[in-house]
Amino acid sequence: MLQRLINDVKESTGSALRLTSLAAAAAIALSITIAFLCAAAFVYVLQHYGPVEACLSGAAVFLVVTLVAVAVYAVRKREARRRAEQAAKAAKSAAATMFADPALIATGLQIVRAIGVKRLIPILAIGGLALGLMASRSAAASGEPAEE
Repeated sequence: MLQRLINDVKESTGSALRLTSLAAAAAIALSITIAFLCAAAFVYVLQHYGPVEACLSGAAVFLVVTLVAVAVYAVRKREARRRAEQAAKAAKSAAATMFADPALIATGLQIVRAIGVKRLIPILAIGGLALGLMASRSAAASGEPAEE
């Protein structure tokens, strides 16, 4: 069981590393392509209109690209904040309904009495660790970005 978990972690790490290196190579190639296109556009404007106009047109293009990137970032950050607030509300309401159920509370008290508090603490620690691992794996599998 533990060996399978370790193999899964190794496999996913290797896959993520290969995908990251492929994405980095694509990003480098794209940036070089964009640099050559910008240089060609600069030379074209320089030959037809002059150096001042070439510099101003290059600055205007990069200003527009920057403004678009800032707008996309602001929208994504707002969406992430809204999703986080909705998830917090859902978790809070689920916890409130779970602890408001008298049958669940009675069952929990019976389990504590049967097992004992000293034996229950390590079991709860292992359960919490397993729950955390399951939550992190499900978040990674769903592909949700971890933005703030």
